[in-house]
Amino acid sequence: MEGGELLASRAFWLYLLAVGPLVGQAFLHAASLYAEASGRGGGPAALAQGLSPLDGMLVPTFGAYDLAVTLLYPFVAIRLISEEKRNGAGKLLLQSPASIPLRLAVKLLALAAFSLIAWAAGLLALLLWAGAGGHLQLPELANLLLGHLLRFLLATGVALAAAAVCDGAASAAIVTLSFTLGTWALDFLAAGRGGWLERIAGLTPTAGLRVFEHGELRLSVAFAFLAASAGAIAFAAVWLASWVPVARRAVRGAAVVAATAVAIAGASRLKPGWDFSEDRRNSFSRADEAALSRITEPVTVTVNLAPEDPRLFDLERGVLGKLRRVLADLTVRRAARSRSGLFESGGYGEVWYQVGGRRAMVRSTIEAVVLEEIYRLANVPPPAAGGDPAYPGYPLRAGFEGALWIFYAAWPAAAALAFLWIRGRWRKRWDESGNQAS
Repeated sequence: MEGGELLASRAFWLYLLAVGPLVGQAFLHAASLYAEASGRGGGPAALAQGLSPLDGMLVPTFGAYDLAVTLLYPFVAIRLISEEKRNGAGKLLLQSPASIPLRLAVKLLALAAFSLIAWAAGLLALLLWAGAGGHLQLPELANLLLGHLLRFLLATGVALAAAAVCDGAASAAIVTLSFTLGTWALDFLAAGRGGWLERIAGLTPTAGLRVFEHGELRLSVAFAFLAASAGAIAFAAVWLASWVPVARRAVRGAAVVAATAVAIAGASRLKPGWDFSEDRRNSFSRADEAALSRITEPVTVTVNLAPEDPRLFDLERGVLGKLRRVLADLTVRRAARSRSGLFESGGYGEVWYQVGGRRAMVRSTIEAVVLEEIYRLANVPPPAAGGDPAYPGYPLRAGFEGALWIFYAAWPAAAALAFLWIRGRWRKRWDESGNQAS
């Protein structure tokens, strides 16, 4: 039933029609820039170590799905509920043996199954890339696809919840768009502020997907996405119980929101994480990780750098983020009082490292300098020089001129023909059923 509803939905076919050119544009633009960086056209090639297919091709190509899921896909999910409200089928379904949670689960499965058709455009881009000799590393690709899958689940939950509360599809679309704009505003407000606002903004859809795009899988982000998705679907189930008084549904909905917030807060405290990037950009060398894992004492880092100071970004990305994945007991404290640090005094720019009862101050944000000081404070011998082999990089000068016809002509034509064929079959069935009834 849900599959037939999606096939009969013009919103689904318009979404499918738009995905092909969106993915094609992202893929062709990324391939052009990647080829130029690889030295295509006789220009100088960039350093091979800087040519990563994850950054250069995979993230930009599948970034088109983030745009489509944010702005186009909610109309597809909203229709499954708003149409039942409009034609009265929802009230009839309430009398069926199937419970509301079961019906929502079926809708979710149908949306996921039909969304795989839209993912065919991205998979086609991957085949074109691999066929031209492009490099693909399966773990980082699978991690990126997992991030987009979690993003899809969250978008589905929000759309279903909005459709359950609102009377019409237009109102539900406005609510869904307002949620998206609210998360963007939160990201903007949290930039350069630090504190609890920065921690909350780190779990928004955009910030969470960015973690997967960097090749990292954090349990906190994955669980936060799942908790938010489950909470939104549970909220939709509460509001679809139309026989329950509105006041009672409001109380139950508020309880679901509170439970979801608690679950997300609990998920944010989870520390396990894994680095699936081939160049290990989110990790220390394996020798350094082995040496750091021998530190059993608590480690405290007191950072006297303002949120807008670029040195804080370098320290966070180059050292602190990696330390969180290795050290079992790490505490990071922010000592700066202002956003810019222009009028800070009393040791601004200092970063204090404490291992057990031993403390030392380091102003440098360079990884090697910081690790050397931590080893000294922990009385742990540093690893021997050497480390992991350097990331080789994967230059590719291939062009994909023929892909223009695939994404801009063949894909829209196939989607339009499929829609016309399916609509013709539905009309034929409708006419046959009408003739039998007469």
